[in-house]
Amino acid sequence: MSNNHVQTAPVLSPLTAAQRQQLVDLPSRWVTTQEQLFNLLDEIDTCEHIALDTEFIKRDTFYPILALVQVNTGKGVYLLDVPKLYMDEFWEVIRDVPTLVLHACGEDLGIYYLLSKLPPLDNVFDTQIALGFLVGESAWGYQRALAKVLGIHVDKGESQSDWLQRPLTFEQEQYAADDVRYLLALHDAIAEQLAARALLDYAREDCQSYAREVYDNINTADDALYLSVADFRDSPQQLALLQALCEWREELARSLNRPRAFILRPQTLREIVEKPPHSIKQLSFTSIKPNVIRQYGQEILALVAEVRQADPANYPATLPPPYRNLDNPTQKAVSQATREYAAKLGMDESVLMRKKWLSELYAQILANQTAQANAQHNPSNLAANLSPWLRGWRQAWAIATLVPILQTAVGQPADDASASD
Repeated sequence: MSNNHVQTAPVLSPLTAAQRQQLVDLPSRWVTTQEQLFNLLDEIDTCEHIALDTEFIKRDTFYPILALVQVNTGKGVYLLDVPKLYMDEFWEVIRDVPTLVLHACGEDLGIYYLLSKLPPLDNVFDTQIALGFLVGESAWGYQRALAKVLGIHVDKGESQSDWLQRPLTFEQEQYAADDVRYLLALHDAIAEQLAARALLDYAREDCQSYAREVYDNINTADDALYLSVADFRDSPQQLALLQALCEWREELARSLNRPRAFILRPQTLREIVEKPPHSIKQLSFTSIKPNVIRQYGQEILALVAEVRQADPANYPATLPPPYRNLDNPTQKAVSQATREYAAKLGMDESVLMRKKWLSELYAQILANQTAQANAQHNPSNLAANLSPWLRGWRQAWAIATLVPILQTAVGQPADDASASD
C-alpha cells in the first residue's frame, strides 16, 4: 500500500477549565462487596455509555489473572476489586449498555470473552480505532490520544505494577482511575468530529469488526492454531507437523497454566518444522529451552515420527500465497483504487484497506478459482466468506473494484462473483 496520506483536520478539542475540573472531581470509589457491585450494576443500567478498562497479570500464566476493573459511568469512577467479587452478572450487564467505551481494547475484550463465555460484543467503541479515521492508521496510545485530543496529560508509569497487591499505592489508584476518568470525554470529542465528517458509522462498524476478530481469535479451534505461524511455502507434511506441535503445545500450556512461549516459541516451532529432528541431540540444536527438552523432548520426537508415518492424504492443504507476492502492476492498481476511494471518503488509505485483508480477499479468490475448476463454483461464496472487516461498509466497493483487479491477476475472468452480495 502507498504511504501517501489524506490530510486530516486537527483533532485537538481541548476541554475548558470547568470541564476539566468536573472530570477531576468525579468521585472514585472502590467496589469490594457484592452489594456494592449490585448498586453499581443498577447505575450502569441507567447509562447510555460507560468507559471500561482492566488491570491484570499474565506474565507467567496461560490464563490472565484479572485484578481490577475500572468503570466510569459519567457519575463516578469505580474500581472493582475483582478477586473479592463474583463477576458473572457484571459481564452480562455491560453487554447490554448501548455504548461500551474502551481504548486499545484487544486485551480487555480477550479477558471478557475468556471469563464470561458470552458471544461477541456489539456495543464496543474503541477510541483508538475511531481516532484512526481522523489521524491515519498509526495506533495512538491512551496518553498520546488524551494529550492530542483533549489537551490532558496522564502519567502511565504504573502500567507494569503488581495489580494483585493490596492495598494499592496511591499512584496505582490514581493511574487506574485516570485510565477511565477521561475516556468518555475522549469518546465524545472523537465521535463529534467523526460525525461532522460522516465517518462515525464507519468507525463504529470497525469497532464491532474488531470485537468479532478478538472473539474469533480467542475461540480458534486447536487444530487451526498452526495457521498463525504457518507459511505458504510450507509443504503439506510441514503443515501437518506444525499443526500437531501447536495442538500439543496448547494442551500442555493449559494444563500447566503457562504461556505458550514458555513451552515452544514461534521461532522454535519454525526451526523444528524446517528441520524435523530425529534425536534429542538434533532437537538441542534448535532454540528450544533445555528444561523443555529434558521434560518433553521425547514427546516432541514422537510427534515428529507420527507425522512422518501418517497418510499424506490427511495432511493439511498448502496455504495460498499472500497478497505481497502478486506482481507490481497488480499491487499498484489496487493501491491506486484504494487511494482514490479513501480520498473520496475523506480518510487515510491505510484505514480503508490493510494488506492482511487483501491477502484474505486474494485467498478467497483463489479458493473460488479452485472450486470453479472442480465444478463447485458458487458466486455467492466470495462475499459470504469475507473477513468481518470486509463484510461491512467496505464490501460493495471491495467486491466491485478490487476483486476484478485480483481476478485478472490470477487469470480468473471477472464474473458474477464480483457482484455485491
